[in-house]
Amino acid sequence: MKKGGNAMEIHEEVEKCTECESCLEVCPTYKITSRFALSPLGRLQAALRLSEGEVTEEAREIFYTCTKCMACEAVCPQEVKVTRVVHEARKELVRKGLAPFGAQQKVLEGLRGLGNAVGGDPRKRLDWLPDALPKGDSSRLLFVGCLPSYIVTDAALYSYLLLKRLGISFTLLEDEGCCGIYPYEVGLEDMAREIFERQLQRFTSLGIREVIVPCNGCLKSFKYFYPEILGGIPFEVRHIFEVLWEALREREIEPERTLGEITYVDSCRLSRGEGLLEEPRRLLAMFGAELREPPWTGMEAPCCGSGAGVRSIFRELSFKMAGEILRGAPSQRLVTACPFCTFSLSHVAKKEGFPKEVVYFTRILFEALG
Repeated sequence: MKKGGNAMEIHEEVEKCTECESCLEVCPTYKITSRFALSPLGRLQAALRLSEGEVTEEAREIFYTCTKCMACEAVCPQEVKVTRVVHEARKELVRKGLAPFGAQQKVLEGLRGLGNAVGGDPRKRLDWLPDALPKGDSSRLLFVGCLPSYIVTDAALYSYLLLKRLGISFTLLEDEGCCGIYPYEVGLEDMAREIFERQLQRFTSLGIREVIVPCNGCLKSFKYFYPEILGGIPFEVRHIFEVLWEALREREIEPERTLGEITYVDSCRLSRGEGLLEEPRRLLAMFGAELREPPWTGMEAPCCGSGAGVRSIFRELSFKMAGEILRGAPSQRLVTACPFCTFSLSHVAKKEGFPKEVVYFTRILFEALG
């Protein structure tokens, strides 16, 4: 790892660690594998070795199995930025030629050729749209994201319909493209920068001042990674939940159909990342939800296994993480505010025969309004 700059910062982070092992109790990869190397503490030690020139193929597994769920950071008494250390280690593996590898290559090829990270046909990106593409000059943009555009289309459709129903004006792009989070998470910052700059230039030319996203990856990318790489952004970034909560929290809601018994699954990004814990539950309760909580919830909620590109290269590990959530959920209907959670949990429920339905929250809110 190059001396100075980020390397010095990483050394400072690693040196904060007192090896109290609090992180081992919450790390999803360690809890499933029982392998010290795949724990936050193991990753910190591996990052030190990497910075000293020790490069092994095992380093791929050590750093690319981390979902960056932030569970370790939530319990760390020294506030060690483990996810930052992991990111710098991934960049070093790219420099050493050990990454990208495996299925990462396929995702990146699709991103270069098709403009999205899920291999979708660009001509079909708006197939979920029930109306003609709205023509507007609003400074507010609904940026749907790759996964909602092609796979978890309920997240796109019902976010769109709820905004329209509430009279919130917005712009929608026909050739939206990707936010660029995948190459960033791999450690390909040059490729990520190209995408970031292209999107920023387009948003600026359109006069966009607010970007609404149903995708938690897009939220993380626009809100944190764009300013990190570009030095700042001239627009506000908000998750669709935040927009709907602001619009609905003071209203008297009389749903035509109450939601009944559900389990709300906290996403890593909204809970540990954004601190949105009670608000989603309060919004669902306004629509008649009878919330049944799992043993883990809020800041302690486990990761679905999809974060930071893990699902694309370590699928079985990802599936096991999702299975843990499904086994612990007391309700048959699970509600998420993350398309990655919706996709991963739905897939594993079907694959493993769990009698669970997993839905993105905007769908059940829209259906409840009738």
